[in-house]
Amino acid sequence: MSAHVQSGGKMNVVFWVSMMFCLIIGTWGLIDPDSMTGTMLGFTNYLLNGAAWYWLLICTAFLVLSVYLAFGPYAHIRLGRDDEEPEFSTASWIAMLFAGGMGSGLLFWGVAEPVYHFEAPPGMEGGTALAAREAMVITNLHWGLHAWAIYGVCAMVIAYFTFRRGEKSMISTPIKAVFTGPSGNAIGHVADILGVLAVVFGLAGSLAMGTLSVRSGLNFAYGVPETLTTSFSIMAVLYICYMLSATTGVDKGIKILSNLNMVIAIALMVMVMFAGPTAFIFETFLNTIGEYFTRIVALSFRLFPYEGLTTWMTGWTLTYLIWWIAWGPFIGIFVARISRGRTIREFCFGVIIVPTLFSMLWFAVFGGAGIYTELYGAGGLSDVVFENVSKALFIFFDFFPGTIVLNTLAVTLVFIFLVTSADSGTFVLSMMTSEGNLNPPVSHKMVWGTLIAAITVGTIFTQSVPVAKAMAIAGALPFSVILLIQIVGFLREIRHERKDRPRPIEARGTTVGRARA
Repeated sequence: MSAHVQSGGKMNVVFWVSMMFCLIIGTWGLIDPDSMTGTMLGFTNYLLNGAAWYWLLICTAFLVLSVYLAFGPYAHIRLGRDDEEPEFSTASWIAMLFAGGMGSGLLFWGVAEPVYHFEAPPGMEGGTALAAREAMVITNLHWGLHAWAIYGVCAMVIAYFTFRRGEKSMISTPIKAVFTGPSGNAIGHVADILGVLAVVFGLAGSLAMGTLSVRSGLNFAYGVPETLTTSFSIMAVLYICYMLSATTGVDKGIKILSNLNMVIAIALMVMVMFAGPTAFIFETFLNTIGEYFTRIVALSFRLFPYEGLTTWMTGWTLTYLIWWIAWGPFIGIFVARISRGRTIREFCFGVIIVPTLFSMLWFAVFGGAGIYTELYGAGGLSDVVFENVSKALFIFFDFFPGTIVLNTLAVTLVFIFLVTSADSGTFVLSMMTSEGNLNPPVSHKMVWGTLIAAITVGTIFTQSVPVAKAMAIAGALPFSVILLIQIVGFLREIRHERKDRPRPIEARGTTVGRARA
């Protein structure tokens, strides 16, 4: 039977409808990139300006829910059979979720964002010691607990239904626990299609930003011209690499690349840490931990209705929060796929706490050293950040010995992160459009990998980071509603677990359609 046909002879609605939309948008970007640019920016500006309170409230709610699940009555429940062991080692598990989640973004913004907020913090004078403290806290708000809590909730819901309940690894599965019968099938199809589109847009935008970063690195390290031809050449090599990796499966290509990513990332971080202002970096890290966790409650509800800082809030904090939600279906299904056998508490610590602490250390090293350069060194980084953010990391390396080595490592790392993200995204899209198949067919991977490349090329035509970010968050609004329904379904089902001793899956029967207490 064709991989594109469901059982019973029905056509795979999710596959064909999603592919049709992606083809239309990809063709639009190639034929008329200016029109696509205006539309995407207009739509995302509407999302940001019209519902700021909504985005901040639901993202904070995801964090609160994660805390409850990690320490509440369901913390001991295993995402699988009661006696099931994790499929991957803890090190490989964390490496894969980190590489898929935001690895390339940390490189792209590691220096740039703290330096930007240091020079232009909201509501205060820039370039001061107080601004430096605020810059680190703001950066970690954007990349810390809220981001990973969003990913964690998206993943836990899917993992619970897939491995605990033995159902399909689909966006629609938790929704069908809320809406049963024909209405559940219809809403489920819509949810799956919206999830596919959110993944495609998010991945295309991120790959476009990553390509611009690689291009800047090649220019600084080897003098390669920053032209569209260079961008398309990078994308062509990237396409070949991630398609080759995607055909090998999670336990080979993605796992190997993710482990390699973490080795290179840690090596690069250690080089900067000890070649730069080491004491200042460690002091920045410890200080940021204290300030971030002390202020987390206030930051989780902070808007600027009185100060006239709506533009700043929408351009930074809300953009990030929406971005993480847009990536929710991708990261959710991928992290769920690699998290089988973990308890809910172990899952929450591994998916939320560990990556947050690593991200904080990363920004303390790169952002802290960048701020040190502005405060006590030669300066000039802020001018680069405001002129072209994709160049910031490589200009930053000019202040260190072994600049060529650092640039080469950074370009290699960004590229491998991009391969891993594209590989993971292709795998997830194939799962989502093959009825939740945990090992989807190669034909699906080829189709989705090619469509992602086409839409990324259309985004690259604009050569604009704001457009790439707009592409990455375009699917967030509809998916946020889907996610809320998923959570309702998850909470309704998990309350049937025995809190003293959860039963194995064989003793449970199916979820959808059975009588509830």
